[in-house]
Amino acid sequence: MAAQKINEAHEHIAKAEKYLKTSFMKWKPDYDSAASEYAKAAVAFKNAKQFEQAKEAYLKEAEAHSDNRALFHAAKALEQAGMMLKDMQRLPEAIQYIEKASMMYVENGTPDTAAMALDRAGKLIEPLNLEKAVELYQQAASVFENEDRLRQAVELLGKSSRLLVRARRLDEAAVSIQKEKNMYKEIENYPTCFKKTIAQVLVHLHRNDFVAADKCVRESYSIPGFSGSEDCIALEQLLQGYDQQDEDQVFSVCNSPLVKYMDNDYAKLALSLRVPGGGTKKKSPVTPQDGAGGSRAEEEDDEYSGGLC
Repeated sequence: MAAQKINEAHEHIAKAEKYLKTSFMKWKPDYDSAASEYAKAAVAFKNAKQFEQAKEAYLKEAEAHSDNRALFHAAKALEQAGMMLKDMQRLPEAIQYIEKASMMYVENGTPDTAAMALDRAGKLIEPLNLEKAVELYQQAASVFENEDRLRQAVELLGKSSRLLVRARRLDEAAVSIQKEKNMYKEIENYPTCFKKTIAQVLVHLHRNDFVAADKCVRESYSIPGFSGSEDCIALEQLLQGYDQQDEDQVFSVCNSPLVKYMDNDYAKLALSLRVPGGGTKKKSPVTPQDGAGGSRAEEEDDEYSGGLC
């Protein structure tokens, strides 16, 4: 079966090359027909699990479409070449082709498709390279933002923020979350602004910047519905506990359902938050038995407090 598909692919390539040839009676190559044959060859190679040859066929298809100024179809072929590299576990190379495809989509006047391609590339590379994934999500967000598609832009920016937190690039995460928050305010999604304020505060406290954390909360009082909300109350308690080095109070807020069930990266930030200087804990109550033991120890101490006579 594989051998049959490979032979079929080579036949399509031969046809494609024939379409590209010129002669005395044929001055211009038939790029459209050649691209079609290269696409058929790529599919045949792919079905035969010959991914390297499939990739090459897709690249030839992309070149034919590009020569024909059919940029959208050229970009699609480049994406397919990237997918072949993914199947060969060559993800960095795959991402390069997808990025090139996204630029072609923008040039073609289809920015939405470009942003979605970058989003897919980010998902592919995320397990391998967080920094590259952040870059791709930010590029995709910028494309949507330029088109005034803020809902799509802020979703991708959120992915970038979470990965920045995971990579412990907290200064950049603080900037990214602020940008998210501004977008959510612009589209009047105020409850999500509250959650972004919690994320901001956690990031700033991990940066040991209490002033910035406090400022985020104070600025949020201007957001409709924030003052008096459970998010606001929790943040006030968190900042109070942190400022007073009350480890129990900070622990209580960070382990509340409101914080614990946020996105995983922020929940982990909350659970790992420590107050400056180690903080203080409230003494746990002693059991009657322990209390009695304590009294006996104190009596023994008192008995010898004056030393041996």
